[in-house]
Amino acid sequence: MAEQEEKQFSIQKIFCKDVSFETPNSPKIFTSKWQPKVDFNLGTHVDPLEDDVFEVAITVTVTVKVDEQVAYLAEVVQAGIFTLKGFSDTERAPLLGSYAPNALFPYAREAISDLVSKGGFPQLLLAPVNFDAAYAQHVQQQSTPNSVN
Repeated sequence: MAEQEEKQFSIQKIFCKDVSFETPNSPKIFTSKWQPKVDFNLGTHVDPLEDDVFEVAITVTVTVKVDEQVAYLAEVVQAGIFTLKGFSDTERAPLLGSYAPNALFPYAREAISDLVSKGGFPQLLLAPVNFDAAYAQHVQQQSTPNSVN
């Protein structure tokens, strides 16, 4: 009887893959009354690198407007290299779709906060994201036949 391979999940590296910060209406925007409208978008992407090694990247995009004028746009792609050995595809999917993004998000959140502060704007603290719920919703959408609304 073959011995079952020991399961191993490890983070090899966490890194900032891409950063963008734009203030298209500065310095004029600094004279506007600060009543911001915040638009937050989040995406995840997984790339296999080699056997049992994956790059997981999350893209966090924040667009803030004041009176329909863009005050700033900040985007960070935070990535990590993860090793997952001994897991079935069924076990691996939630690790890559939820657990790894959970590990990356605090780094992206800090990078966004730093960019906004260095851009001269009031501090922006992004709320935590429930990647478990987002992953569960993604799985449900994948298993539901497409319907026309």
